[in-house]
Amino acid sequence: MTTMRALRLHGDRDLRLEDVPAPPPPGPGEVTLRIKAVALNHIDVWGFRGMAFAKREMPLIVGAEAVGEVVAVGEGVTGWKVGDRAAPYGALTCGKCRRCLAGQDNLCEDVRGVKGFHVGGFACELVNQEARLLVRVPAGISWEDAACGPITFSTVEHMLFDNAKLEPGETILVHAAGSGIGTVAVRIAKDLGCTVIATAGDDEKCAKAKALGADIVVNYATQNFPTVARRATNKVGVDVVFEHVGASTWAGSLLSLRMGGRLVTCGSTSGVSAETNLMMIFQRQLRIFGSFGASMRNIADGYAKMARGILPVLDTVLPVERFAEGLDRLESRRVFGKIVVTL
Repeated sequence: MTTMRALRLHGDRDLRLEDVPAPPPPGPGEVTLRIKAVALNHIDVWGFRGMAFAKREMPLIVGAEAVGEVVAVGEGVTGWKVGDRAAPYGALTCGKCRRCLAGQDNLCEDVRGVKGFHVGGFACELVNQEARLLVRVPAGISWEDAACGPITFSTVEHMLFDNAKLEPGETILVHAAGSGIGTVAVRIAKDLGCTVIATAGDDEKCAKAKALGADIVVNYATQNFPTVARRATNKVGVDVVFEHVGASTWAGSLLSLRMGGRLVTCGSTSGVSAETNLMMIFQRQLRIFGSFGASMRNIADGYAKMARGILPVLDTVLPVERFAEGLDRLESRRVFGKIVVTL
């Protein structure tokens, strides 16, 4: 193949499906992946809009979360062969610093960017990837489900277990339960045996969150979720808050916590700044964890859960020609679960 199809961003909101040169044969330590599916995330929306703080190579092949099949193996690569199913890790980590050597990939001290956001990503037919930055995909998981492993499942794994250390029987408040990570958090927490209180922005999403397994659902547009959370826990408060909404829910999330409760946050879609009652933090001994990205171990742990039946919620599966339609659905929040694009 001398050319391939690729989705390239030429400027703010200027996304084009184009024929571009295919990558050369894989170099030493690399494999070539034939991309099968790409899952959409808010990082794709941010990149599509144009983010002033991001230094990017333009035009840029988009797509930060994907899965594919190995079609060629470079010199010196062991453990991978043609036909293997693999998920590429999107951060260009150094692999040499103390954090990388400790398996804390998302804390790399010399990361060179994120594929699909800073440098060329995975929304293309073929891509060369360092073999060290691949995670094996178990047999039996569909390409569409597997596409949700590298960011979506791994983010939830890192938030709930590396940071918040969620335990069986605890009560967790999951915000934006209709989002990609929100739906996964509900399913994983219920599988663990937790009581789940889920928030969503309309009654339809609340009903879907209830069907997903949430014990209590709250329409945050019409109900006061801290009041519901405290009432549901006999005024004690929840053990963990799964936060990624940001400014609009921040104060209420802190109010919802029990003494010594844990809040883990990975996002700020409603705004990056929020007032915080510091006396509440220390008097109630609350713990706040910032969580960004995930390690390759988290991806593997997520796939292990998929393999035993905890699957992502797929809102929409679209062909690559309709990638922009998926971005529009995600940006306008007309989505419950994940949007996946197939190539």
